[in-house]
Amino acid sequence: MEERLLKPAEIAEILQVSRALAYSLLKRGEIPAVRIGSVVRVRRIDLEQYINEKAHQKNQDKVKFEDSTTSILDR
Repeated sequence: MEERLLKPAEIAEILQVSRALAYSLLKRGEIPAVRIGSVVRVRRIDLEQYINEKAHQKNQDKVKFEDSTTSILDR
């Protein structure tokens, strides 16, 4: 089975961010990358995992915010 690897420009398009931000995420290691010489590619499953983690993190942050807002309003 042949897995097609994504280019940074494709990652930027999928995430709807600039190519510079996509490269920054790759450089910081937030999105795992495969290096082939000077070429950087990402497995689709790794990008999907990154997206799912960010969505989960956002939901957790929302719950924390709602909890703190409720505490403030209850005073």
